[in-house]
Amino acid sequence: MKNTIPSRLPINDFVSEIAKGNTVILAQAITLAESKLDEDRELSEQLIERLLPTTGQSVRIGITGVPGVGKSTFIEAFGKHLTSLKKKIAILSIDPSSAKTKGSILGDKTRMEDLSRDPYAFIRPSPAGITLGGVADSTREAILLCEAAGYEIIIIETVGVGQSETTVRNMVDFFLLLMLPGAGDELQGIKKGIMEMADTVVITKADGENINLANQACADFRYALHLFSESESHWKPSVITSSALEKIGIKETWGLIQQYVEFTQNNLFFERQRERQNLIWFKENIQQLLIQQLSKSRTITSKIKILEKQVILKTVLPSRAAREIVSDFLSS
Repeated sequence: MKNTIPSRLPINDFVSEIAKGNTVILAQAITLAESKLDEDRELSEQLIERLLPTTGQSVRIGITGVPGVGKSTFIEAFGKHLTSLKKKIAILSIDPSSAKTKGSILGDKTRMEDLSRDPYAFIRPSPAGITLGGVADSTREAILLCEAAGYEIIIIETVGVGQSETTVRNMVDFFLLLMLPGAGDELQGIKKGIMEMADTVVITKADGENINLANQACADFRYALHLFSESESHWKPSVITSSALEKIGIKETWGLIQQYVEFTQNNLFFERQRERQNLIWFKENIQQLLIQQLSKSRTITSKIKILEKQVILKTVLPSRAAREIVSDFLSS
């Protein structure tokens, strides 16, 4: 079945309805951006380019953490706090896809039941597919579409599968890392990469019997962050405890994000980071398009199959085989 939008609107209607904040049309526009069909992608790009002047005004927040840390529970409590302040929020939630069927449960509207009914909130689950980094292939386009629809805060909830989550750092202004209580014992096993990228660490589930463990984890992470070199933004990451059930640490998290935005806007890092992220997006798309063009060439795909056998038989080095493919493609 083709992944197209039924009764597709003219592009002018898409633009006007999204500008009005029509969530049905917004959802259709995101579906258009997610499509793998060339004609859908072309229309999506035209639409987003028309909307570009009205984008960029939101605060983009990436939230990640290991499975079981309570991302959806935290985001719902955090989102309800923001909507109580009359902030329009969009949550782009990336669900893991099956490597076998490529399907995804897309269950965040069920997990965030209260927030999904909030008129100030828009929740859009998307499958990760084969895209690495805990995000979907069209997450950047979805961010722009939500901004054009008037959403002031965009939250990207990543898949939450480990170190590959750092990709979302190149899409957001503020990177929030959620950790479980009792993580002090596991601190030695935490790799440096994702910790260095965090603008704030929140220890979740800091309630009941977990309070002491959460406080100890908080102290351990604060010590660990002191060992890292200063970030490019010159912002000093904080570590706080939170309980989504008891609404502890939710208001404080938003306060830290507001401080970060003001701090980085004043030292001009905020805009520089946005500019760099657009260049990364540009270069990543060049790579993707080149790979797509390679796969469309019958001559090249035949050559790849021949070289794959040679690589398996260890008669040619993989790097040499790759250079040969690129050389043949450039000369064709």
